[in-house]
Amino acid sequence: MLDPELRASAGQRLGAPETMAISTLAPGHKPPAMPPGRQVTVRVRMLDDTEELFDISLRASGKVLFDLVCTHLNLVEGDYFGLEFQDHRKMTVWLDHLKPIAKQIRRPKQTVLRFVVKFFPPDHAQLLEELTRYLFALQIKYDLACGRLTCNDSSAALLVSHIIQSEIGDFEETQCRQHLLNNSYIPDQMALIDQIMEFHHKHIGHTPAVSDFQLLEVARRLEMYGIRLHPAKDREGTKLSLGVAHSGVLIFQGHTKINAFNWSKVRKLSFKRKRFLIKLRPDLNQSSCQDTLEFLMASRDCCKVFWKICVEYHAFFRLFEEPKAKPKPVLFSRGSSFRFSGRTQKQVIDYVKDTEFKKIPFERKHSRVQYNSNLSPLPSLRSEVPKESASYGTRERSHSPTRQHHWKEPALVSAEDSPALRPRHAAAASPSAQLNGERQRSAPGSGRHHQPSAGAAELLSTEPGGGAGAGVVGGMVNGQRHANGLGGHPSPDGRQPSPLTSPLLNDAAVRTDEEDEARRKRFPTDKAYFIAKELLTTERTYLKDLEVITVAFQSTLEREEATPESLKSVILSNFEPLYKFHTGFLREVEQRLALWEGRSNAHIKGDYQRIGDVMMKNIQGLKEMTCHLQQQGEMLRELEKACRASRKLEGLCRDFELQKVCYVPLNIFLLRPLHRLLHYKQILERLCKHYPSAHTDLTDCRAALADVSEMVSQLHGSMIKTENYQKLLELRKDLIGTDNLTAAGREFIRLGCLSKLSGKGLQQRMFFLFNDVLLYTSRGMTATNQFKVHGQLSLRGMTIRESEEEWGVPHAFTLVGQRQSVVVAASSVSEMERWMEDITLAVDKAEMSNGPTSALLTSSQNDHKPREDSALEQESEDDLSASRTSLERKAAPPHRANTMVHVCWHRNTSVSMLDYNMAVENQLSGNLLRKFKNSNGWQKLWVVFTNFSLFFYKSHQDDYPLASLPLLGYSVTIPTDLENIHKDYVFKLHFKSHVYYFRSESEYSFERWMEVIQSATVSGGHGGGTLGRKDAH
Repeated sequence: MLDPELRASAGQRLGAPETMAISTLAPGHKPPAMPPGRQVTVRVRMLDDTEELFDISLRASGKVLFDLVCTHLNLVEGDYFGLEFQDHRKMTVWLDHLKPIAKQIRRPKQTVLRFVVKFFPPDHAQLLEELTRYLFALQIKYDLACGRLTCNDSSAALLVSHIIQSEIGDFEETQCRQHLLNNSYIPDQMALIDQIMEFHHKHIGHTPAVSDFQLLEVARRLEMYGIRLHPAKDREGTKLSLGVAHSGVLIFQGHTKINAFNWSKVRKLSFKRKRFLIKLRPDLNQSSCQDTLEFLMASRDCCKVFWKICVEYHAFFRLFEEPKAKPKPVLFSRGSSFRFSGRTQKQVIDYVKDTEFKKIPFERKHSRVQYNSNLSPLPSLRSEVPKESASYGTRERSHSPTRQHHWKEPALVSAEDSPALRPRHAAAASPSAQLNGERQRSAPGSGRHHQPSAGAAELLSTEPGGGAGAGVVGGMVNGQRHANGLGGHPSPDGRQPSPLTSPLLNDAAVRTDEEDEARRKRFPTDKAYFIAKELLTTERTYLKDLEVITVAFQSTLEREEATPESLKSVILSNFEPLYKFHTGFLREVEQRLALWEGRSNAHIKGDYQRIGDVMMKNIQGLKEMTCHLQQQGEMLRELEKACRASRKLEGLCRDFELQKVCYVPLNIFLLRPLHRLLHYKQILERLCKHYPSAHTDLTDCRAALADVSEMVSQLHGSMIKTENYQKLLELRKDLIGTDNLTAAGREFIRLGCLSKLSGKGLQQRMFFLFNDVLLYTSRGMTATNQFKVHGQLSLRGMTIRESEEEWGVPHAFTLVGQRQSVVVAASSVSEMERWMEDITLAVDKAEMSNGPTSALLTSSQNDHKPREDSALEQESEDDLSASRTSLERKAAPPHRANTMVHVCWHRNTSVSMLDYNMAVENQLSGNLLRKFKNSNGWQKLWVVFTNFSLFFYKSHQDDYPLASLPLLGYSVTIPTDLENIHKDYVFKLHFKSHVYYFRSESEYSFERWMEVIQSATVSGGHGGGTLGRKDAH
């Protein structure tokens, strides 16, 4: 029997004051009325993993029990929460507020209901009560622990750092490390302890309330925030999952969102037996649009459960008031009578703001943990209080019996209970704890699910007919079944593949892969080896890029008498030392990998199965060359200055960019040394994360990581400015009718395709957003294939609003400037949101800053007539495998048509500066086996991923690529069994009818290729990186 003094209510444990309880739903602040009848004791498990007992009549509705729980917690904004339980079919369902409890729960005494968050608002600032935010923080903490809220390692570490800041207070290294060793917050936490502590150190001074707020701020940007997956299949039988959020119905494959149907698009949701149907409104932009999407679920009950939560989500977030009950039919009823019961979000917000009842004062306090010799996370004084496990459900726990309280009537918070007796809520579940008996443990080395950006990842084809049923696929990875995307559409007969979508590898021979299979099995299997091999492959590509400047471009400048000596000198003096240094570095890495693989001195083992010593030695040598790295931006400006002074030199540089060896813009090659520092930092971070604390290579890796991080920090500011300047120079080549585009203070933000509404209807236009002006252009019918400026909108004083209903055009929004207004439409909801977010941020910044004068940006077209040596128009991208180079043609050299501006134009998408910054970091190279959709053999190719494109070579020794494949608009998925790809580590790229299969050599390389390719195919500018949004803007 518990001491009465220790019987603290849940409200007290959560920090609520000694005050009269307030009912959540009943007006007048009265406790809910209990109907007569036989009473039964119901167990409810709270978010702090404690159980409360409530005596309630079996004739009472679910609303009465829910009101009792909210009253007990002193919770005003209870409408965001719900009670869930497992019914007799072992399905997790929500307690219906309108039905009697006896009709919902067959065995109340044996059933445990869970009080959890039901509705997740898009912005946690809409939660007006601090107590509500604290309960949301507990929900996020649980979702992280059980693996429901998946994210990348950086986001996971940041979330945990906010949790422990709220629990133990300011950072103290020993205490923080011991706390993380004793408490498990995320799967595979040990690998991220150092990163968690690094983030925790930055939160000094944050109160628990601030930590809760920051935790929700990070969590709400994650793709899986508040999502509960409901398994389903499409018409082709491919496994996927359905989810619902405040914005609409979501489609997932694995833990990747592949499509979203906004409520404004959805005309009706229904189900028929096992089939769940989504009926869409007609799309004016597509002539042949699938208006009904069909998904097959496990049973009719599964359909009904998901349909109910969709109805509730729609009503809660979209309606102004609770829907009224339909009148009962006289004779026959058709369909379900289910409706949403309770206040909508608007009603909740209005009630809390406008009611005479004042907010309950609630002060969050740190809940510090004491440690003993047995590493117990709880002090002996609180031994009767259970630890907060990684899950809360109906499972049996082996730690200590769940503390229970029995409430026969609405509970009041006692004024006699001392705050000192209010126990903390420890998060101390074992990593191997079972989640409802069904928790799946991650495979070794697989880690958590990763997402390249916090933004939406729409991988469904936006083509007509490419709805949710357009062939969702799954495949084999290391013997495990995964599902991650959609299949492509068959190619129409007789249609030639466009160079913009398919690489032509005419010179590469098809080969079998048995030799590679046997060779791969002889290689080491340690993840550290494959990380070191990534260092080797990317270093080979980097050295080839340096050769483009030191050999090819340098010889071109030497032959031209008009080249200024200062330009020759600055390039030679900075690139020659770097080229010599990295030549030696590559040699050392190749030797170490040869020993590691056992290809020389095979009897020698452990001393050579590491790479940290090689990295530390060469990073220290690279630090001595920091002066050369600091000159990269100056070199770029020197070249631009020389080209402006000499038209002949400008033409020379343009001709050089059209050579096959210059596979990306020349300016990018000049900045490669700065990019390489970021790659070294990422590789060392992965090694440090992989190695256990006692590994012999960890010390060297950490020392090298500290050195390279210091260099990146020193060069970070100049790197941002240089990248922006390089982007402006590149855009200037694609635009006609601009003056002074590279003016001091001008920053590039986003470019992409939007449809502009005019008297002639919707017309495709290319928009360019800077920090002071928005340009809209069209592709000019000129010899240069450039974009002609049609108009500009100054950002100062601009307002923006959604206008889909006003104009009847999907995804439309209006830009209202000081002199004119423009109505534009995006290709999708996500595109519209990206544009509106970036424009809003740019307008806010323009109002606060004294940027460049936008009026000087455009000039008359007569001032920019194309020169006689301008390029001929070319609609498709360059075919790099053509038998003759562009320079051999009699006509003038064509303008580069595979720049991102042209790719965005053809594929009707957009790219932000943040996407470019992420692309700088996400570069990769190595051998892949490639297979076409209708071919049998696999082709071994050396593949380089950079600048949103894949470049294909016969081997790493080749000087130029055979073909290129821009990835914007593509989807990366895993093949299904129906595609007869019975190999491990295979991923598929598809865009419309173009399908390519690629096969990597290991699980690590497979994950890395998927990661970097997704960063290009899933654009949007909503993610983190070394060059972040704040700096990019």
